[in-house]
Amino acid sequence: MQPDKRPENMQRIATPDLAEAFIAEQLAAIQAQVGERKVLLALSGGVDSSVVAALLIKAIGKQLVCVHVNHGLMRKGESEQVIEVFRGQLDANLIYVDATDRFLDKLAGVAEPEQKRKCIGAEFIRVFEEEARGLEDIEFLAQGTIYPDILESGPVKAHHNVGGLPDDMQFELVEPVKLLFKDEVRVVGRALGLPESMVERQPFPGPGLGVRCLGAITRERLECVREADAILREEFERAGLAGKVWQYFTVVPDFKSVGVRDDARSYEYPVIIRAVNTVDAMTAEIECLNWALLQKIASRILAEVPGVNRVLYDLSPKPPATIEWE
Repeated sequence: MQPDKRPENMQRIATPDLAEAFIAEQLAAIQAQVGERKVLLALSGGVDSSVVAALLIKAIGKQLVCVHVNHGLMRKGESEQVIEVFRGQLDANLIYVDATDRFLDKLAGVAEPEQKRKCIGAEFIRVFEEEARGLEDIEFLAQGTIYPDILESGPVKAHHNVGGLPDDMQFELVEPVKLLFKDEVRVVGRALGLPESMVERQPFPGPGLGVRCLGAITRERLECVREADAILREEFERAGLAGKVWQYFTVVPDFKSVGVRDDARSYEYPVIIRAVNTVDAMTAEIECLNWALLQKIASRILAEVPGVNRVLYDLSPKPPATIEWE
């Protein structure tokens, strides 16, 4: 748990009434800061950027320009949800960029984890910069900076990647949730009417499924990860575990094992399931899943995900393991 070193007169946003008061305060502050000018936001679909987007839409409407970059490493249905919620429901000024081929071409043959992360981050900055330079009269950059980001890594939220924009792009920052902790951001998101699936979105690494498709990414294994992850999330939801387990996901390594498919020998990939509980992500314990649930998930993955012949459950706590595999 992060220490609360915020202004002494600031209450924790723990109830809908306090959230409504916070929203009213921020709407006035945003309108005073921005006036009639335009604001740019990289909208990932994560909790922080989604809440900031909803706040700004409520405050300044179409003066906010949201850019959602689909790098091809999103979980199943996530980009579609961003479009539906923000363009379809909130009438946002949303630019959707499908850069899947661009990212996957850049990542071809890149196996080292840190190199993959740098490649994805650098390409995101390039795509976002291109979109930003094509817009006129943008004077502000909105970010989903929250208080732990300030405590841990300074005022620019590095994993949003916008901190790497070129020096000549001089934007004034708009950071309406920068004094909130994650649980408070969720309360505000609910008060703004965002769907629960977005408000309770699990922690998701900036490189997305790129760090869960181990080694050099291929489209085949990426689809294995995406489809298996969708099955896992669906079954956790049905079992009532979606809000009780801190993080759960699937991993597909870069090797195959022998199996039997249609009465013939086959060489296909394993899917590894990981489900952990933690307070601060510094340490993590394994979720002890019901055996029948594990069997159901495994049966569905083996039946529904092409190219997979084994399902494994990762029993390693942190430490000595980490939460993610890469």
